[in-house]
Amino acid sequence: MSISPSPRRCALVTGATQGIGLAIAGRLAASGCDVILHGIEAQELGTRVAGSLAQATGVHAAYVQADLSSQEAAADLVDQATRAMRSPDILINNAGIQHTCPIESFPTDRWNAILAVNLTAAFLAMRAAVPGMRARGWGRIVNIASVHGLVASVNKAAYLAAKHGLVGLSKGVALETAAQGITVNCICPGWTDTPIIAPQIEARAALFAGDRQAGIRDLLREKQPNLTLLPPERMGDVAVFLCSDAASGITGVALPVDGGWTAQ
Repeated sequence: MSISPSPRRCALVTGATQGIGLAIAGRLAASGCDVILHGIEAQELGTRVAGSLAQATGVHAAYVQADLSSQEAAADLVDQATRAMRSPDILINNAGIQHTCPIESFPTDRWNAILAVNLTAAFLAMRAAVPGMRARGWGRIVNIASVHGLVASVNKAAYLAAKHGLVGLSKGVALETAAQGITVNCICPGWTDTPIIAPQIEARAALFAGDRQAGIRDLLREKQPNLTLLPPERMGDVAVFLCSDAASGITGVALPVDGGWTAQ
């Protein structure tokens, strides 16, 4: 599936130098979109990642660096992306951080950081991107929430609050923009093979003498019926669909891609 080629769309993907974000950027580029990658890495490294993507797909790609825990940086991100290429037609809010800890010892600074990166930064980016989308009469916003935007697990208070909040925020913005050619949806991944869950996998592997595969199976057995750690590229495929004309009637949806987790 490809994104409408005329005019060529421009996508801004946050947290796009690894994991789900990089997979989504790659799939969007392969579908014919110009892509602006965001990350926290040094400009030289991010530019190298963007250059490799452009060379592999034949589209234009650029990199912008910003610490989304800063409200000022998050609020400026769309303008920064516009200066690097042009105003984005597609916004993928993917950047996220995690911390697991019981509520009674959950550090306030980690709570604030997770809410800032996982929720407030997405709000600020949407606020900045929507006017341009409205002016063009076309836009796609895909927020990478989580299965934890729909159901809960222990020791993830801040992550749960942020991801549930992102699902609700997306529904509200979907209603505000529904008549202007803009769609706003969430993808809610289950266990996916990304760096953000590496500490949880390592902790489980330690119970099996360091056997990573045994740790993964033990982790997934609790929640994910397909017992498969999903490749990030599957989220990229879903994102491309939601950004295509085929999905123009889909807005305000939180779509689980979770191997059956939320079917239970």
